[in-house]
Amino acid sequence: MPRDSGITIGGRSLSAVSLRRSLLVVLVGLGAGGFGVYDYVQQNQAVENAVEVDATVVETGVDASSSRRGGPDYSPEATFEYSYQGESYTGNSVFPGSITKDYDTRSAAESVLEDYQAGETVAAYVDPNSPSDAFLVNETSNSPLFFTAIGGLFVLVGGYSALRSLVGR
Repeated sequence: MPRDSGITIGGRSLSAVSLRRSLLVVLVGLGAGGFGVYDYVQQNQAVENAVEVDATVVETGVDASSSRRGGPDYSPEATFEYSYQGESYTGNSVFPGSITKDYDTRSAAESVLEDYQAGETVAAYVDPNSPSDAFLVNETSNSPLFFTAIGGLFVLVGGYSALRSLVGR
């Protein structure tokens, strides 16, 4: 089996495997960071362009998921029906964007849903450019910026690793 001869730049040898790993970390970081920025912009545009419509709440609940901090995170969930320009839709987003807000306690997530009881008519918000993606709470969140920060960290670590390999230890 041939040995990985690597790459020589400026008289220094850089392992091709090490370089690939570093570049993979950078690419993952760029992907995560890019997704965070994209979702942040999307939710801001959705709130900015939102049109209020009447919606009927079908059901609400709180989803518990394991957290990166060790304990569970709690996310408010709701299903609601609404009409926009003569078309009927079913929505399930409490907040705009694909990255949802989560809470440290069940009671905090439940408090978001206090005004949304099954069978009640409530205000929902529709982006006219995407009427099937309605949401109940017309405010933005900083949650997507978490992905941007993690992505930036990956880019820094991957870039540092590549430079360290290139320059020497």
